[in-house]
Amino acid sequence: MGDLLGMEIFDCIAAVAGPVHNFGDEFMSDEATATIGLRAGFAPGRGFYCRGRFGVLGEAPAAVVQAVQGFLGPDLVMTGWRVGRPVMPADGAVACYAEAVRAWGRAHIPADADVEHFNRLAQRLIDAADADALPLFAGWRAQPVPGDDPVGAAMQRVHVLREHRGACHLAAVRLSGLSAREAMVVNLGVEQATHYGWREPGPAAAALVPRWQRAERLTDELQAPLYAKLTDRQRVEFAQLVDALTRTQTS
Repeated sequence: MGDLLGMEIFDCIAAVAGPVHNFGDEFMSDEATATIGLRAGFAPGRGFYCRGRFGVLGEAPAAVVQAVQGFLGPDLVMTGWRVGRPVMPADGAVACYAEAVRAWGRAHIPADADVEHFNRLAQRLIDAADADALPLFAGWRAQPVPGDDPVGAAMQRVHVLREHRGACHLAAVRLSGLSAREAMVVNLGVEQATHYGWREPGPAAAALVPRWQRAERLTDELQAPLYAKLTDRQRVEFAQLVDALTRTQTS
């Protein structure tokens, strides 16, 4: 993970990208998260997820939501968005989802993690980001973060950073000559792509793998300006803090 004196930008990105993504995945797939949606009035299914996560886009048509998020199959997103719409306005659903994010963090971030230092460094990264062409990230960055809940705030910042990398990756995938569906199949396989809403995606052609690898490299390059805002030493600290916050993902 780098020595105690410092860490290069791309080494830091490599160290934190997986844990941030996977920790967010755990939150999104947890029954406790779904239960918060049920209590708020959402029916079982993807309504709370779609309305809550993508509600930062406002009252957009379902096709626009699909185009912005990219990686989930259109039937999954359009159905979830439409069934969630009558439950509450988009801004209310986002507030409910943000509280679910924070509640999950309070339940899962280890008690000995230095969330205060994480919050300082994570906010520096978030503030440094250029949000042009990254509307989902921009929407989540604009959400208020409570000052009296440092653990919940840490999880919300994990979520925002995850949205940044996801939005960068979608742009990188398209620039690399892949569709979002093709990228999902190359990365996760047919079975998981189907789980994420793609109908009968079919196996990926071997020729697409180098394109996906290029997209991964471009994603790192798009995130590099954020991590350039940290010193070499701070990048070591941030990687260690991310590891400490997310260590329960493999427990």
